[in-house]
Amino acid sequence: MMHVDGSVSGNAETGMSGVSGPDTVAAWARVKRRLRAELGEDVFASWFARLELVEVVDGTARLTVPTRFLKSWIESHYLDRVLTTFRSEVESVSRLDVSVRGPSAAGTARPASGPAKTGSSAASPLARLQAVGNVMSSQTESHVASQGEISTGLRSEASGDLNGAPLDNRLTFASFVVGRSNALAHAAAERVARHDGEGALYNPLYFHAGVGLGKTHLLHGIGHAAREAGRRVIYLTADRFMYGFVNALKTQNALAFKERLRAIDLLILDDVQFIQGKSIQAEFGHTINALIDAGRQVVVASDRPPTELEALEERVRSRLAGGLVVEIGSLDEQLRASILSARLAAVQVSHPNFEVSPTVATYVARAITANGRDLEGAVNRLLAHATLTGTAVTMETAETAIRDLVKNREPKRIKIEDIQKLVASRYNVSRSDILSERRTAAVVKPRQIAMYLSKVLTLRSLPEIGRRFGGRDHTTVLHAVRKIDKLIGEDNVLNDEVELLKRMLQD
Repeated sequence: MMHVDGSVSGNAETGMSGVSGPDTVAAWARVKRRLRAELGEDVFASWFARLELVEVVDGTARLTVPTRFLKSWIESHYLDRVLTTFRSEVESVSRLDVSVRGPSAAGTARPASGPAKTGSSAASPLARLQAVGNVMSSQTESHVASQGEISTGLRSEASGDLNGAPLDNRLTFASFVVGRSNALAHAAAERVARHDGEGALYNPLYFHAGVGLGKTHLLHGIGHAAREAGRRVIYLTADRFMYGFVNALKTQNALAFKERLRAIDLLILDDVQFIQGKSIQAEFGHTINALIDAGRQVVVASDRPPTELEALEERVRSRLAGGLVVEIGSLDEQLRASILSARLAAVQVSHPNFEVSPTVATYVARAITANGRDLEGAVNRLLAHATLTGTAVTMETAETAIRDLVKNREPKRIKIEDIQKLVASRYNVSRSDILSERRTAAVVKPRQIAMYLSKVLTLRSLPEIGRRFGGRDHTTVLHAVRKIDKLIGEDNVLNDEVELLKRMLQD
């Protein structure tokens, strides 16, 4: 376990005096929001979405992640940054502790040594607050705490037991709430999971959607149903695939890794957009081809369609796009209400005295529009209020509890490709011109405007934007953003043009 010490002396002795449990949770939520804004959506979703706070004791903030790989990566690359950000919110934090939570702690901040005693003075407000959130059943994309064990089919032992990888028991087809936006994806997932004929259906089956819309829930549902039918299944995230392949290369077991991976009936791969590295991408492509050519089923999920996975080779993107590509749309109000109702019902099994009136539930479903994660967060907060204060949940309580979820809800998801197409059309050039190396004024101006809009209207990082503009360096993007930002402050005509483009993209 690794520790990072702060430079301010004495903080380790002050602990969290004066900071209550809910205040600490709120501070941690602000830390994660700042990391998301500073590092970009891709980096945050890859490395920080599953980083959870357990407690702060004597100046030490204890954090957990579901896998050893994530622990190692965060400790090696981001721990100092997390500490600095945390200390800016809570000055008494002087050290970070990162550990791996066990497989039995799915959705739990840390494993408990025994049943919690109600009213025990030993239980801190933060521990109680997190404990009440552990009952939540989840239709989200959050990776389960048993992530490290999900890849046991890739271990180096000769047994090669590919059927023993555990999946989150909560994420099944039975617990998936179906609505207009996800009905096609759900139907395709069930067909693939329960298919008992020769060959594979819709191969590969490819889901894409924004965060918190149910992709991972469907993937786990497919895994459960397929295993019940006696099929050999491996569920992997992109980081686990990369870690497994790199580790196999280091231990000179690459051939065994490939053979075991290709000897299964169903490969489920989540977050494919994060697969990086030329050799790893090549092996991913070979694996996909080998499985599909052998009639084995492949199911893939990403935050974007295959054609936008520009980091992957064209032939891999083409292969992924050659099956059934299904987009899971945003949650409409009726679906949000159904999901919220299911969450509340799940909580009431363990907390029968917890009640939320239909009026409050309707308000929450209407106010939170981003994704299922925010809906689950809202229920957690309402439950925490009722549990910690012993008072009923009122409309005023709900408004206070979910205020930041409403204020910070996600805007319309704008794609860089759409920005490029609109700008190209507006300035009478082609998208290929914008992506090319041409340096004429007729091309440079729209290219820089498109880069500026990509930075302003999306959560993509500068390096990612550069890659999406023909593989340019992030400094080129930064120069374009600064130049257009300066020009629109000086040129009213250009300012009006850019504002019009913004409105057209946001409508």
